Amino acid sequence: MTIAETEQEIVEEFEIFQDWMEKYEHIIGIGNSIPEIDKRFKDEAHEIKGCQSKVWLHAEVKDGRIYFTADSDAIITKGLIGLVIRVFTGHTPEEIVNANLDFIDKIGLHEHLSPTRSNGLNAMIKQIKMDALAHKLINN
Repeated sequence: MTIAETEQEIVEEFEIFQDWMEKYEHIIGIGNSIPEIDKRFKDEAHEIKGCQSKVWLHAEVKDGRIYFTADSDAIITKGLIGLVIRVFTGHTPEEIVNANLDFIDKIGLHEHLSPTRSNGLNAMIKQIKMDALAHKLINN
């Protein structure tokens, strides 16, 4: 599945819900279902800077594709990182670096997040793209 197809799948999921309380519950459910990060990666080196909550991200390359695991100490934030890694995991560094992430605006996420959570979401995306760029540069 391409990044754009995964984004469209998420947009369609969110269209089912009537209000933002239901959408937040869905985001929390996504956070509860993400692959568990190995405890050894829950350290300062893997912590995403710019998030109000603690968020840890680990990227692993297998066969030219990047797979992410993550965790957070806050349930909404864990859901947000879960959404983002769902879109990016299993893709090449090139695909990740070039992705636009239109789904965020289409589901209204930025307008329903507090400014600090919105900044944190941007920091998560930036870190994932930086990890992908680093892997791209290393392997070229």
